[in-house]
Amino acid sequence: MEIERKFLIKKLPDNLDSYKKRIIEQAYLNTDPVVRIRRDNDEYILTYKSSGLMSREEYNLPLNKEAYEHLLSKADGNIISKTRYMIPEKDGLTIELDIFHRDFEGIILAEVEFPDETSANAYIPCDWFAKDVTFEKTFHNSRMSTMSISEIRSLKNDIAI
Repeated sequence: MEIERKFLIKKLPDNLDSYKKRIIEQAYLNTDPVVRIRRDNDEYILTYKSSGLMSREEYNLPLNKEAYEHLLSKADGNIISKTRYMIPEKDGLTIELDIFHRDFEGIILAEVEFPDETSANAYIPCDWFAKDVTFEKTFHNSRMSTMSISEIRSLKNDIAI
């Protein structure tokens, strides 16, 4: 089970380069239900996600590079590319700060995963977080993968800091 909240941010945290980071590329074979492939640094993963916004089932299976590249050629829509910073947060949580690249350059989202919905609902966001977009489908990467260039431009204009 994946339980997470998602936020736009006001500003980047100080000393961003001091945090562990991962380079992620992902594409979608299907968006309902979500079937995603991901390269996460040098790991390759096939993921299934059920429907839902804050809470949903998630299953990950390992892939090798060849399988990933084969499936990538079959993916629909936009390939999502981002740098993910892993920032320690209170109560043993981690903020996953995603800085998007390519067509989505300029979009920055923070996600926090929780052990249960009670913790997620009780969470008080950092002061550098802006709007909570957990329940806005627009900010799901699977939805972003289906956006046209004009929709992407509009999204970037709407969230400009």
